[in-house]
Amino acid sequence: MTQAFNQVQEWEQRREEASRYYKQGQFQKYLSFASENLELARAIPDRAREGHTLNDIGLAHLSCCQPVQALECFQQAHLVAVEIGNQQAEAIALSNLGSTYSRLGRLSRSLEYFNQAVVIFRHLQDTQGEVSTLNDVAIIYSKLGQPKRSLLLQYQILAIRRSLGDFSGEATTLNGIGHAYSTLGQYEQALEFLQAALPIQRAVKNLMGEATTLNNIASVYGDLGQPKKALLLYHQVLWTRRAINDRGGEGTTLHNIGFTYHLLGNHRQALKHYQQAIPIYQEIGDSLGEVSTLLNMGNVYAKSKRKKLALSYYEEARNLAKAIESQPLLQKIQHCIDNL
Repeated sequence: MTQAFNQVQEWEQRREEASRYYKQGQFQKYLSFASENLELARAIPDRAREGHTLNDIGLAHLSCCQPVQALECFQQAHLVAVEIGNQQAEAIALSNLGSTYSRLGRLSRSLEYFNQAVVIFRHLQDTQGEVSTLNDVAIIYSKLGQPKRSLLLQYQILAIRRSLGDFSGEATTLNGIGHAYSTLGQYEQALEFLQAALPIQRAVKNLMGEATTLNNIASVYGDLGQPKKALLLYHQVLWTRRAINDRGGEGTTLHNIGFTYHLLGNHRQALKHYQQAIPIYQEIGDSLGEVSTLLNMGNVYAKSKRKKLALSYYEEARNLAKAIESQPLLQKIQHCIDNL
């Protein structure tokens, strides 16, 4: 009995220590500690702690840009949660499965898991969990080309987050609303919401959130026909994302810089930045980002009348889009091929 108590105590201490590494962004160390903790949970044995640790390891893999390994851990964590009847752990695992499928570009599958998680969080009256997952659902709607649906959901989320006094979450939602308006071509409204998010993100020292919002503001400037203004902001964002080791954000910003150079007619610089973005997307398993970049590289070659090169990039993008079952991207790629 004493040994089991000591092992539980050790598990708690090691999990707390691992959590510190996670907050510091030392994800490999976090993964190492979490993996050791899994062995400890199984030695006790304690199924609930085993499930928690599997979830921790999944988060570590996701942070280390290993979505396939993360998926396996979250699936195991979900099975454990269902087996022991822990609904809170089940909802968390479902939400994490949604995030992982989103990273892999499997958006419809991602939406299924998020919606299942929302139902459980709502049943448990876990408002924070529900709102956080609804925010993920809204992001998926935007990615699926349904910005109006995303916008309706974001306004509901904003009201809840304000009632909870969740300032950091409020800024995230303001950014989401701005992005949705941008997708709808309502650029003035987009800027209004994006600029409202910035002071909150700076106040709560959310550097990643601030970089995301600045990136979206730069995109709006590009859409408003101010590419040079967009470019200055993108370079600022790129520096921040590299400083905080946000690989996904770095890939997105390099892609956006490439797109802006394309708008300016500087094809050499456009291709240079696209080529830097591709290996990052491959490293983190962001197939959607990779497809978009390959498509845009094809567009650069098409614009400069190099049709064979353009077609090779379009076909590479099409093969990857088929693999992730993205119909909107497949239609977009086919349209580009038809116009060659």
